[in-house]
Amino acid sequence: MNSLFADTSFWIAILNPRDFLHRTAVERAASLPDARLVTSEMVLAELLNDFASRGEALRSAAARFVEGLLANPDVTVVVQSSAQFREALTLYGQRPDKTWALTDCSSAIIMSERNLHQALTHDHHFEQMGFEALLRS
Repeated sequence: MNSLFADTSFWIAILNPRDFLHRTAVERAASLPDARLVTSEMVLAELLNDFASRGEALRSAAARFVEGLLANPDVTVVVQSSAQFREALTLYGQRPDKTWALTDCSSAIIMSERNLHQALTHDHHFEQMGFEALLRS
């Protein structure tokens, strides 16, 4: 079974039918029925932060969505540890020439540790880090 990293832009697009990537994300997800998805608590925190000010209905939908992901046996949610946070902070500090968010750095570390090369994302930062951003192609 192929494993892919699922980034914040993918989850937002799946959850929000008005997102410009919604159709692409849904089609890409449907084309990968046997893929195991890996994401992180940091990514899910970004998702919840994004929906925090979109009104009560979308905020509640985002919370239910994340609860569903946490219960889904086909989705691995990597727990944020202090060590991982420090590693991400180190990478963040080593690349002042980039605009990588701390979550991007954490995601890159998770992907490298798990030997993942493809991410369900539209974020070009993943390409800068040497990964394939599947929602950009």
